[in-house]
Amino acid sequence: MLQSHPPAPQHSIPMIIKNTICAVCVCLLILVFVLAGQGQSGRRQTRVEPAAPIPTPTPEPTPKAKAEKKEPELIILVGADRNSTYTMLPFTYYDAVLNGCASVLRRSSSAEVDVSQKDLSRGDAIKKAKSGTKNYVVLLELTVDNMGSYPSSQNYDQLILVYVVFAPGTAKVATNGRTYENANRKGPVVVGPTGGRTSALYRETLLKRAGEDAGERILRALHLNEPRTN
Repeated sequence: MLQSHPPAPQHSIPMIIKNTICAVCVCLLILVFVLAGQGQSGRRQTRVEPAAPIPTPTPEPTPKAKAEKKEPELIILVGADRNSTYTMLPFTYYDAVLNGCASVLRRSSSAEVDVSQKDLSRGDAIKKAKSGTKNYVVLLELTVDNMGSYPSSQNYDQLILVYVVFAPGTAKVATNGRTYENANRKGPVVVGPTGGRTSALYRETLLKRAGEDAGERILRALHLNEPRTN
């Protein structure tokens, strides 16, 4: 026969409920503490980046006013007529007299000096002089002293530089003249070991000196021999 157990006492049921509630409360407290600890840990690990410094604007430099280009009070145009004579001279000879004359005019006057790169005839020179009120025109021509003979490399020392200066506005002849090759006028000519009195470089050096001589005479005739101030 089965034996029957006596019924559980009535006071044990409230005790079970009480214990369950206590266990649940304990678990909830543990959960709250765990969550609070994780929150504190997360806050400790979060770094707040410092705010980027606000750049100070750099003041822009005040632009300088561009100086207005002063118009020259006087202009001198220097050109050469390469077809003024029947002689066929090298163009480098004309370049030499042009450079020599222009260099003196630039160095010893306040005028603006331009060199014409094109052939300048007498008619063109007169037109250019009449076209302005402050532009002199210097016309250079090379000719041969002995007109009865055709020049050769042996008698290029007979070349003559003829210059004519036309006044601005009217194109009247302000001054004119001629200069000659003279190797001894400004000291010896040094052209290197391969050069000699018959070399082209030697001749061009003499012609440049003749151009410088013409420039000095033009400055004295026009009373322009004042050094450039700028």
